[in-house]
Amino acid sequence: MKVTKEVEIGGKIFSLETGRFAKQADGAVMARFGDTMVLATVVANKEAKPGIDYFPLQVEYREKAASAGKIPGGFFKREARPSEKEILSARIIDRPIRPMFPDWFQCETQVIVTVYSSDQEHDGDVLGAVAASAALMISDIPFEGPIGEVRVGRIDGALVINPTFTQLQTSDMDITVAGTDDSIVMVEGEAHEISEQEMLDALAFAHGYIRQMCAIQTALAKEVGAAKRQPPAAEGASALKADVEALAAARTRELAMTPLLKEERAERTATMQAEVVAALAEKYPDQADEIRTILHDLEYREMREMILAHGKRLDGRGLREIRPITIEVGLLPRTHGSALFQRGETQSLTTLTLGTKLDEQIIDGLLPEYSKRFMLHYNFPPFSVGEVGRLGTTGRREIGHGNLAERAIKIMMPDAKEFPYTTRVVSDILESNGSSSMATVCAATLALLDGGAPLKKPVAGIAMGLVKEQDRVAILSDILGNEDHLGDMDFKVAGTKDGITACQMDIKIRGISLDIMRNALEQAREGRMHILGKMAETISTARTEMSQYAPRLTTLMIPTDMIGALIGPGGKNIRRIVAESGAEINIEDDGSVVIAATSKEAADRAINEISRITEVPEVGKVYNSTVKKIMDFGVFVEFLPGKEGLVHVSQLDVKRVANPADVCKVGDVFEVKIVDKDDQGRWKLSRKAVLQPDVPYERGPAPRREGGDRPHGDRRHHSGPRGGEHKGGEQSEG
Repeated sequence: MKVTKEVEIGGKIFSLETGRFAKQADGAVMARFGDTMVLATVVANKEAKPGIDYFPLQVEYREKAASAGKIPGGFFKREARPSEKEILSARIIDRPIRPMFPDWFQCETQVIVTVYSSDQEHDGDVLGAVAASAALMISDIPFEGPIGEVRVGRIDGALVINPTFTQLQTSDMDITVAGTDDSIVMVEGEAHEISEQEMLDALAFAHGYIRQMCAIQTALAKEVGAAKRQPPAAEGASALKADVEALAAARTRELAMTPLLKEERAERTATMQAEVVAALAEKYPDQADEIRTILHDLEYREMREMILAHGKRLDGRGLREIRPITIEVGLLPRTHGSALFQRGETQSLTTLTLGTKLDEQIIDGLLPEYSKRFMLHYNFPPFSVGEVGRLGTTGRREIGHGNLAERAIKIMMPDAKEFPYTTRVVSDILESNGSSSMATVCAATLALLDGGAPLKKPVAGIAMGLVKEQDRVAILSDILGNEDHLGDMDFKVAGTKDGITACQMDIKIRGISLDIMRNALEQAREGRMHILGKMAETISTARTEMSQYAPRLTTLMIPTDMIGALIGPGGKNIRRIVAESGAEINIEDDGSVVIAATSKEAADRAINEISRITEVPEVGKVYNSTVKKIMDFGVFVEFLPGKEGLVHVSQLDVKRVANPADVCKVGDVFEVKIVDKDDQGRWKLSRKAVLQPDVPYERGPAPRREGGDRPHGDRRHHSGPRGGEHKGGEQSEG
């Protein structure tokens, strides 16, 4: 039975439909907004896999090329592995729904979201999140939703819900917000240095529409929803729990209260767990996993109580205290810029590479193809957390963290006219104990400044945590890995001294209030100011001298009608200049020519050649010329690339010349002076005027046509080959 629920969002109808598509899935809902249609399907296994201690949730997002009337590129002409855009979209669907599953549910669950129609104005990602929530609501899968998700923009000071791609081009914020009927669950986005209050205003604005989306999902589930699966019967484990707590509660509390480095804490925790398991092995054989679960719950409880009751953290810091920061820049001699940023036990080694327009990344998706000139990539090798792991394709987490850092910095990148480089920043995390993505933001800023990139302002980032037990709340600045794992929130905020440029919030509870977010944002601002101050102590503005290994970019402007002449027939001219100079040359439609070279000599040679080709000849100016053709009345020379003129026999030398071939041969090079331009646009040149600059040039008759042949029907008299009849300055005697 087909059932549809609708609500008006920003003047447009948002609809959810079920009962027509994918009826064998546990739940399937088609969401529509404008002409963008997204199908979400959910399926969960009936039984949990034995021996797992996590929730195996898989969320996939795919964009069908046909949805935008396109055929995929590449040899196979079909959709293959997910693009970066699809991975990022899957993450903003996964993150708000994951905390909505009950802890007891551990059946493998798969959510697949597919864009089947794209109007290329409304992004399918936020629609897919709502469709996924609705599909879970109507299925038998236990889900403590619904959640709604929207995108917020701001144009000319007015907040806009679910802005189109066109509107986002003029918006000063692009923030995705997910939440339940009474709280915020996830935030991610970028902005043009907005204040903390402006961020809160955007969240409150979004939440009103989120409630409407939750309402239609509740109505849909009430009408067609299946009965939910129930938790398994609780097994009697009170005796085991009591015995574990008797052995480990005091030791766990003492361990939590002792400030330790990450590795030392991990070792002591592992030792204690092994001793407890061994002590209870005889009484509870084959229950080691259950014992470790109880020990983990003890650690969770004791750490949170220490923070809430004593305001003390695992490494001994106060709630607002930032870990020690050390910074080095310029430590890698052959990179174009580098920085080593260390905050506590989190370390990022970040490099800058400067390229040209040819290095821009081409993005091909549902939207028209476009290019990126700023890229930031994040790598998280397994040794950064002391583990052995497999190196393969870039993981979703790495793509997400890199994208967050890129969004934080890109608004501060200089304009292409000021800094015409394609820029790639790579952050390699060498140590990790919390907030490596925000360390990446700091290290990327430092590497850019070290490489001479004139950022508008430095950018820093900080990760905030939360511990909440009913009415008791503690907000933590600069969280550790364990505080992220055992806490309730990971709220990353990046920005300049003047405002927020990017943020990302994930929580493990069902949501937090705007009041908590207000306090977290203010505490994050304080931390950001502290970190920016530490960065400024090392480097605060871009270096004036770039690396000797970085390409030097020089921009010339030529008349647009000279672009064809510069390129030459079949690209002949530009290829010759590139081959001879070793420089890279890019020509834009507006007449700007960007020359990239790693040496001054190469750049100067390319600039000289381009200037010669595009130069407008001037009467009275001296040029180097090459003899192209010898006639009995003079020689034709090329004095600028593609520009030729005649040196009359009388102007070849200071003495009388009887035969031009006696003075020069094809290929000879000598200086000539432009002495005249006739009414047909032909250039008159003189070598004699260079050899005898003090002797004035006297205008003579127009030169004969090349080859001396008269046009058909031309009966006019032409002077003889030696020019003997000419008078004045045209006489062969000079």
